[in-house]
Amino acid sequence: MTARVVIVGNGMAGARLAGELHAREGDRKVTVLGAEPHRAYNRILLSTLLAGRIDEPDVELTEAAGHGIDLRTGVPVAAIDRSAREVRTDDGERISYDHLVLATGARAVVPPLPGLDPAELPERVVPFRTLDDCRRILAAADGARTALVLGGGLLGLEAARGLASRGLATTVVHPREHLMERQLDRAAGAVLAGTLAGFGVTVQLAVPATGVAADATGVRLDLADGRTLCADLLVLSCGVRPDTALARAAGLNVRRGVVVDDRLRTDDRSISAIGDCAEHDGVLTGLVAPAWAQARVLADVLTGTDPLARYRPQPVVTRLKAAGIDLASMGDAVSGGPGEELTFTDPARGTYARLRIRDERLIGAILLGDNPAVGTVIQLFDRGHPVPTDRRALLLGRALGTVGATPAASPALMPDAATVCQCNTVSKGALVRSWRSGARTVDAVVAATRAGTGCGGCRDAVGGIVDWLSQAESVEVTR
Repeated sequence: MTARVVIVGNGMAGARLAGELHAREGDRKVTVLGAEPHRAYNRILLSTLLAGRIDEPDVELTEAAGHGIDLRTGVPVAAIDRSAREVRTDDGERISYDHLVLATGARAVVPPLPGLDPAELPERVVPFRTLDDCRRILAAADGARTALVLGGGLLGLEAARGLASRGLATTVVHPREHLMERQLDRAAGAVLAGTLAGFGVTVQLAVPATGVAADATGVRLDLADGRTLCADLLVLSCGVRPDTALARAAGLNVRRGVVVDDRLRTDDRSISAIGDCAEHDGVLTGLVAPAWAQARVLADVLTGTDPLARYRPQPVVTRLKAAGIDLASMGDAVSGGPGEELTFTDPARGTYARLRIRDERLIGAILLGDNPAVGTVIQLFDRGHPVPTDRRALLLGRALGTVGATPAASPALMPDAATVCQCNTVSKGALVRSWRSGARTVDAVVAATRAGTGCGGCRDAVGGIVDWLSQAESVEVTR
């Protein structure tokens, strides 16, 4: 009997699960219901699209279609009938399932400010979450000279940098005392604010917004200190909230997200949840790497490839992807506590580094600006290996007497187990094996391994490994 799997959501988690199911053997029918009318796209690259560095086709994800995959876009799901094991779409169609997967993602938070109605935002006030949001921002930015961004978190700063790169005088308004307070300490936030200023982005800190007024000509943002800021456009980047409406209405266990166990199952064993809408062990993911890891585990469980597979969260690295800004934050980098702590600050060069070490292991780090050791730091954190004796090599990005403390100058010196693509957990060894199996270009290696299809930050590293392999082969041929 053909198993019927229905996936609600065609975002980065849902589309990846469909691909994982498609790649495994077995007789099943997979129906993917996406509320958005577009093909699946890479949400991480929307800030790059906003900056004008790529075009819309560049954000599209490769989708699994045919061979048992029924992909439907622009089809919102209205309700789940658990007793009948059916979902009902907005147009009244009922679709039966043997197993239902909720990959409904998260929605942008619209702050409860006077002048903002989440159901009908003014034309020049736009959240930054979806492709349609990005299109609206670009339409409003056309001919505009000034922009405001409410929220100084990761997405807000990416949006601000993108708008500034289009020539708009951009101001970020953030209610906290420094930028990206979840990932950065105060010193790093100050260096980052200075870097942004060099790109034409002004930062207003520790001042909440109290109201918004907008019309066809522009936007006014009222602040708690009595000031008023005016601009042609206001972008809202005030966080996201898991989209749990379907699950809650169906009576599933919902806290902040849809509660799931190690096998990604809800309290209804015929329903799972993955990605931004899921809450595992009290934690929301909010990042693509955990969502894709969940998709792999769930595909193994549903297909019987590995019925005992369990989702085990891995340490995550947060990267700010904005032109001219290189920032990585990982682990417990902000709080204090026992262990060693090393810092280095060079505001003039926009450089900041902070390492937290306990029991000879890296438990947290912030690296902002040009630091050649960033790859080594990420590997040490990711793999839990002991740090080098000379800590300065990691902090300053250059060797000071300790062999092996600096990043490998050549891919030949990089261990095969080293993770090159954090989003997809692709090692150097996997890249080498794909090349030896016939993937002889960067695009072919990417297609074979998925490296570089997340945030895109590892594309240069993948290209370097492919070039190294090609050169090594040329040497062998000429011998």
